[in-house]
Amino acid sequence: MNIAFMTTSLPIDEETYQEIQNLSRFATEVDQCPYSYALNLPLLNKTYSRGFCILAYDEETNELVGLITAVDRIGLDTYEWTMLVDPMYRQTGIDDALLSLLSKAFKDRHAVGELVVVLENDLYGRKIIEKYGYTYSFSEATFEAEAEMVEMNDSIYIRPYNESTDLEPLVEIFRETFGDLREETIELIELNTKVPGRVIWVAEKDGEVVGTVTTSKEEMNQWITSLAVHPLHQRKGIATALLNWVKDFAYRSGAKQIFLQVEMENEQALSVYQKAGFQKTIQIDFYAYGES
Repeated sequence: MNIAFMTTSLPIDEETYQEIQNLSRFATEVDQCPYSYALNLPLLNKTYSRGFCILAYDEETNELVGLITAVDRIGLDTYEWTMLVDPMYRQTGIDDALLSLLSKAFKDRHAVGELVVVLENDLYGRKIIEKYGYTYSFSEATFEAEAEMVEMNDSIYIRPYNESTDLEPLVEIFRETFGDLREETIELIELNTKVPGRVIWVAEKDGEVVGTVTTSKEEMNQWITSLAVHPLHQRKGIATALLNWVKDFAYRSGAKQIFLQVEMENEQALSVYQKAGFQKTIQIDFYAYGES
């Protein structure tokens, strides 16, 4: 059996996208794992996506039999990656070759960080990465809610982000909420203003910017990619108002569902999302190399 490997940058072409989609569907049927989530499938062919794919083809059949997708979600040279091998080819050593090429690809791209994405019930993937020295770091769940008309809180005004007036308040909110460096925060805000379909919203209370949410349109759905409320203004209904705004905005935009991701260890955020009507649909575990 001869296997040919190639590495290609994102976005990928439509033919490759269909090949990955077909392999994902087949493996999902066999393993009962929704691999498209871990593979970041919706992002692979978007013009704004950053990252790469490593592909393995059976030269006799010319079929895709294994791959790694690595996505730099926030543009800081930190990659989330996952590996998928055709269930019929899992004893051929493809995983060894894919991981060797992954190491080279990270060096070529001067990657500063990596996290492995493993579905909660992906026993094969978990076994492979643990064999190569990766250990559990944290878990993140996807929650979803239906788009719907919502009556808004009159005391909280939500509007699009204005760079000339809102940059510094947002930098402070992100730094106070997440502890990010100023440079990282500015880069993230700039990225969110440039990606097509992505919108930063800010919440004002008594004329002060107190919170923010970022939405990202993907086909018929809206994603919430970040939500933050200044610590001095938390527990005042601002996060709920922002989530309700997204529900209403999604409904008016023709979207059907709203999705978001949250760390399972973040009990406060989980409580806010659940109270706002979001329900858990899938859990992903993240692994880092050499952590204990």
